[in-house]
Amino acid sequence: MEILNFLFSTLMLVVFFPLLGAVVLLFVNREQKDLIRWLAVVFSLATFALSLVMLAQFDARVPGEQLAVVVPWIQVGSSWNINFHLGVDGMSILLVLLTTLLMPIAIFSSWTAIQERVKEYMIFFLMLETGMLGVFLSLDLFLFYIFWEFTLVPMYFLIGIWGGSNRIYAALKFFLYTMAGSILMLVAILWLGIAQGSFSVPELAARGGIDPGMQRWLFLAFAAAFAIKVPMWPLHSWLPDAHVEAPTAGSVILAGVLLKLGTYGFLRFNLALFPDAALYFAPLMATLAVIGIVYGAIVSYPQRDVKKLVAYSSVSHLGFVMLGLFALNTQGIQGAVLQMVNHGLSTGALFLLVGMIYERRHTRDLGEFGGLWTSMPVYGTLMLIVVLSSMGLPGLNGFVGEFTILLGAFGSEALASPVYTIVAALGVILAAIYLLWMFQKMFLGQVTNPKNENLPDLNWRELLVLAPLLVLIFWIGLYPQPFFNLMQSSVGSLADVFSAASIAAR
Repeated sequence: MEILNFLFSTLMLVVFFPLLGAVVLLFVNREQKDLIRWLAVVFSLATFALSLVMLAQFDARVPGEQLAVVVPWIQVGSSWNINFHLGVDGMSILLVLLTTLLMPIAIFSSWTAIQERVKEYMIFFLMLETGMLGVFLSLDLFLFYIFWEFTLVPMYFLIGIWGGSNRIYAALKFFLYTMAGSILMLVAILWLGIAQGSFSVPELAARGGIDPGMQRWLFLAFAAAFAIKVPMWPLHSWLPDAHVEAPTAGSVILAGVLLKLGTYGFLRFNLALFPDAALYFAPLMATLAVIGIVYGAIVSYPQRDVKKLVAYSSVSHLGFVMLGLFALNTQGIQGAVLQMVNHGLSTGALFLLVGMIYERRHTRDLGEFGGLWTSMPVYGTLMLIVVLSSMGLPGLNGFVGEFTILLGAFGSEALASPVYTIVAALGVILAAIYLLWMFQKMFLGQVTNPKNENLPDLNWRELLVLAPLLVLIFWIGLYPQPFFNLMQSSVGSLADVFSAASIAAR
């Protein structure tokens, strides 16, 4: 009975149901492409439904972990006390829901774009979903590291097999960059587990007591892995190549979820386990964040490839997330978590829209477009909504996240300077410049290229793919309170740690 309770617990089903789908697909004839596609969609939709069950069971008033699954896993003497430990709290639940929402959308968007090796493609996508959900729900350092590394494998093949002309280079660069940072994190995890006698994240966070000097070394070791994954400036150079070469659905998941593994890592580990070091490094991390905000925006403007423009914009937008996290107060962290979700929705929708025009024109060169609104008015309208969302127009989701982050940074005791907020606000203006410039080049003016005159507008499948993202873009922009409520207790509990540490440091 205990085994059945373990296997059929909510979090176990959420994490491993996509992997079950991948196993089922192994036994399907590769020539039955439509059946493979439908099975992948069904398993990903079922995982989303299970995440909604998790949401229904979640009590937002409780700051700690909920729905926990804890089973002894590797117990060797007193040094190795590793458990299979899953749990959800207010800092992870929104990211789990984002993952389970984006995955069926990404799979459904690949319906006509992927015609070769469809079976392997869907298997890798479902494996990737299990890896990402495992990262967000793992509360044991060793288990977290296994899921963290596991995500590299399917993403490497998705880029390397179904990507563009330079796909091998982009896939290797993505893999090697992430692996390099992960080695330092593994050393830090082993030190923590052996020296502290536990790999349990909640136990280590509650116990504290790590020497402040040692905290700084551990903070830097974890930060090496997470900063590359975000990616923070100047460790971002793998991102444009990976985005440009990845298939459309791969770019959606890469921007929408995989990059959040880095920002979530900072939140879950660097802030929760090493609070003294986080206070010490906050000005440095905020400085790198605002450099990334401005740099990403400036570099986005001259890009001729629309996909590369959107890729560089991620460096800028995730700079806001990092600034909010290292404001180290409730407003900043809540804004950062919400902005992780917002970026997944808005940038995911942008990559979907870029993929839709690429299927029609087989080019992403801005010089090849112009006057698209004439032939594709529905496409143009939806692109305008998503562009305005990405640049932070009031009434849409981007504004709520960025405004809350700027508010938190401005009142941050850890940063103690309005300069970070002022420079970050400049990034909002720059985002409006490069995004509206892109929209103007693609949609306004006369149709200069005959190939653009009779392009078919969006079909029902493409509208269905975009609809959930558009609903959430407006929902968060107009009524964000339910999203803040979900994270309030957990984020408030974490922010209280820094308030106490700031008082003690005076």
